[in-house]
Amino acid sequence: MKPNYETQWEQCLDIIRDNLNNEEAYKAFFSQTKAIGYADNKLVLQIPSHFVFERLESEYFDLLKKTLQRVFGPKIQLEYQIQITQEQEVKVEPTAHPEVAQTPEFDSHLNPNCTFASFFQGKSNELALSAALSVANKPGNNAFNPFFIFGASGVGKTHLAQAIGLYVCEHNPGSRVLYVPAHLFKIQYMEATRNNQLNDFINFYRSVDVLIVDDIQEFAGKNLTATQNTFFHIFNYLHEAGKQLVMTCDRPPVELAEDLIPRLLTRFKWGFIGEIEHPDYELRRNILKGKCQKEGLSITEDVIDFIARNATDNVRDLEGIINSLLAHSIAFNRPIDQELAARVMRMIVKIEQKVITCEAILQQVVAVFSIDMKSINSKSRKREIVWARQAAMSLCKKYTTHSVSRIGQVIGGRDHATVLHALKNVDDLLQTEADFKQMYQQVETRLTAK
Repeated sequence: MKPNYETQWEQCLDIIRDNLNNEEAYKAFFSQTKAIGYADNKLVLQIPSHFVFERLESEYFDLLKKTLQRVFGPKIQLEYQIQITQEQEVKVEPTAHPEVAQTPEFDSHLNPNCTFASFFQGKSNELALSAALSVANKPGNNAFNPFFIFGASGVGKTHLAQAIGLYVCEHNPGSRVLYVPAHLFKIQYMEATRNNQLNDFINFYRSVDVLIVDDIQEFAGKNLTATQNTFFHIFNYLHEAGKQLVMTCDRPPVELAEDLIPRLLTRFKWGFIGEIEHPDYELRRNILKGKCQKEGLSITEDVIDFIARNATDNVRDLEGIINSLLAHSIAFNRPIDQELAARVMRMIVKIEQKVITCEAILQQVVAVFSIDMKSINSKSRKREIVWARQAAMSLCKKYTTHSVSRIGQVIGGRDHATVLHALKNVDDLLQTEADFKQMYQQVETRLTAK
């Protein structure tokens, strides 16, 4: 004959099952529980794992408390006993790490192209890159755990996160490094719950040495509390075990406050939070040049500048433009010039024409050529002043809609013949004088950079 407390606990299970209205959750967290003792208003409940204990205490605490008080009375207390036996360990081990049982290699799901060597450094990412290198050199044993990188789409978050994983794999071959998009984690969790394999799911993730979760904002949402709680427990276990956690997100943690459980949000703030901003002009140029070199593509400096000035949002756009230019060049058997670049770019980014005035041109010319405004408007024939004056006239003709007569009036009150002469002379100087060409292009870069 069963002890009375066992019968009462079975009554509790029936109530919980009815109120839970989720057969999968019931099977995962309640069906394997067993009342094994009762004395002095204290019920001892045997549960199969620490994970089940954490879920009962976090997600089902209120339901459990109210049910126990209803059946056992208001003074009831609950004590857990986690069942760990040698037999269970033997049974769980093969399913906990199926990859290990089948092959000595652990699939990290990392893109081999996303290395530190192929990551272009600039002002927009230098802090995040520096921290990432520290993490890669001492995974888990650094001040940047967790390592939380955020930024807009396409700025290089995923590349940097995977570079950490690849570096660890190369320098610590025995480490288990896993890259997983947050969306895939959600799917795996739902399948594990549906198939009553949550223990195996949790044990697998707990076996990882470096866990990289991409696009963590996918966990946000009131309907994803169960997923968040599961990740919380995995996070806690790995962090306490000195394992490295790396996460990417499209926004800082503070902007996730309304959609994440507070204790998970708090964990995200423990380590390093770094932003990768939109790439600046110089970084965009370097990325374009590197991509061209990798693809064996020959593109002139003016086309590189044109692309870098107008594709300002992210690295992904730059790569798409180069790939499209290569395809168009081959398909139509034509060189890559600014006209082709503009045609291709209109399909990928919005090209906004920057308004450049004669006044803005003059300001940049006097700064780069190291003269003052009074000199450029004077009648001096010194070479450096003539160069600056003629450069200004040429750039005004190129970047404004003013007539040559109007340009002459703005720059020292010259006539249109003087401006025409200046335009011809600048064309010659660009071909023969390296110093002039360098300063001329520097002014152009300043005028057109965003």
